[in-house]
Amino acid sequence: MQDLKKHEQFELEILERLNSGRFLRNLVFGGGTMLRLCHGLGRYSVDLDFWVIKDIEPKEYFQKLKTYLAESYTITDAANKFHTILLELKSPAYPRALKIEIRKELRKIETESAIAFSSESNIQVLLRVVALREMMKAKIEAFLSRREIRDVFDMEFILKKGIAVIAPVDELKALIRGIEELQKNDYAVKLGSLLDPGQRKYYQEKNFSILIRHIQDQLTG
Repeated sequence: MQDLKKHEQFELEILERLNSGRFLRNLVFGGGTMLRLCHGLGRYSVDLDFWVIKDIEPKEYFQKLKTYLAESYTITDAANKFHTILLELKSPAYPRALKIEIRKELRKIETESAIAFSSESNIQVLLRVVALREMMKAKIEAFLSRREIRDVFDMEFILKKGIAVIAPVDELKALIRGIEELQKNDYAVKLGSLLDPGQRKYYQEKNFSILIRHIQDQLTG
């Protein structure tokens, strides 16, 4: 857990630098790390994910961002791909590399302002973030595509924040099947490695019963 706590400090340091460098003006912060730092998600998340909400010139933006971050960090990977801009950073102050992913597709989505912070850091950053309703949609789409248990954890977290799981009947049924097909290793290792010890036992025993019951209610209601 200690390396994940240090990594959270790294995430906030980078968010502060990106904000100070005015690289976030056309982006919105999303993903699991946003949910943790801005809303208190109960699992650690190791990447910084952004969506473009105003036009950028990708090649110019990529080069400026890479140059800016290279002044303070070692760039271990960088690519201006068709759909995304990717960078991976290393710092001698932190044990893990940090990946930044920017989805280049222009999105018209609901956003809100939020403060990113952590008990592990004294840095706080005011950001434009993806609204929870939009995050629920994204997590449904992500789980149906890649079947990762962390997406189910995030859905249940957003549900507890008062956001319903709304999707077509076939997708709701696919969500339940997918959750029921998760294996012991998914709970013990894939999810367990991102949770504090007290939470691991709970999810190994409860298996997202709150989320499943909610989806079943949606199907019968």
